[in-house]
Amino acid sequence: MEFTILDYSIFVGYLLMMVGFGIWLSRRGKNDTAQDYFLASKALPWWAVGGSLIASNISAEQFIGMSGSGYAIGFAIASYELMAAATLLIVAKFFLPIFLKKGIYTMPQFLEQRFDARVRTGLAIFWVFLFVFVNITSVLYLGGLAVENIMGIDSIYAIIGLALFAASFSIFGGLKAVVWTDVVQVVVLIFGGLMASYFVLDAVSAGNGVWSGMQLLLEKAPEKFDMIFTKDVMYKDITTGEMKSAYDLLPGLSVLIGGMWIANIYYWGTNQYIIQRALAAKSLREAQWGVAFAAFLKVLLPVIVVLPGIAAFVLNADIAKPDEAYPWVLNNYVSSGFKGLAFAALIAAIGSSLSSMVNSTTTIFTLDIYKSFINKTADDKQLVKVGKISAAAA
Repeated sequence: MEFTILDYSIFVGYLLMMVGFGIWLSRRGKNDTAQDYFLASKALPWWAVGGSLIASNISAEQFIGMSGSGYAIGFAIASYELMAAATLLIVAKFFLPIFLKKGIYTMPQFLEQRFDARVRTGLAIFWVFLFVFVNITSVLYLGGLAVENIMGIDSIYAIIGLALFAASFSIFGGLKAVVWTDVVQVVVLIFGGLMASYFVLDAVSAGNGVWSGMQLLLEKAPEKFDMIFTKDVMYKDITTGEMKSAYDLLPGLSVLIGGMWIANIYYWGTNQYIIQRALAAKSLREAQWGVAFAAFLKVLLPVIVVLPGIAAFVLNADIAKPDEAYPWVLNNYVSSGFKGLAFAALIAAIGSSLSSMVNSTTTIFTLDIYKSFINKTADDKQLVKVGKISAAAA
């Protein structure tokens, strides 16, 4: 990708600003107790809860993967985002009152109260391994590939850079630093993403504006806006040239009324690195409003992560595989300066997801494993120290 000096300046300036802000929060914030470090002193307002929740959720797989899916099969891939919005409202209404009444720090703690200590321990061990060897690893790897494809930096150096970026504020600052940096990063993520969508839709309409661009997408590729697939709907795999069944990827109404609800309720209602923000809210009302705010942002996200892929299809993008659609849009249609901002939005998404996963990993390890089995008499000072060490290890 061709970056100008202005793009590099905006991108590097953003990274330095975020690292500086995170370090300032880490030094300024009070992390004397476990509640301070792991639950941000239970003082988060609703807008911080919602913004951080979305920043934690969105990463390279949404920008790169969902734009690629938009290119290949169309807007139907947004059903995941729309279902997530509905699920978040269910979580806010029915789950949060129970979780906050229990005063829990982690979901394994809830399972101990609901079942017994064996279930708590089993889930805690499973989640530590899952977060470290699947979630953190995959976000680093996909983020490294995205940086390599866009900036040409070797992926291993990109991975190291992303890890250091997230570690700079997530290790020492705890959840408080993670959440407040997330708030900044979600603003950059949404604004930068909307800018990319604006420029490519304007290009579709040959400079006649976003609405004209949307109308042309609907006219030139109406099939890309089918939301429910039947068994006869096919799409072309540009990697192999074969025609494949879109129904195999999103099998009709079963997406809306089938087992996807189990996955959605697990992820949005009981996944530690998502729900931990709500557990840190200053009250139940703030937690519920925050989750509802996240649901609103989820409805907005398809405009950022799916439409650019459909626009790339209509513009006959010269790409070898669908996952190249978003980098192609950035390279060809986002102007100087905004290109650096749009790429900063991608890095913001990766960094916030990483820091959130690391924080939740260390929360579970410290409270559900270390305190339960290694040092049952550990005080708050010792728990915070172990939390920082395990965050670095993760």
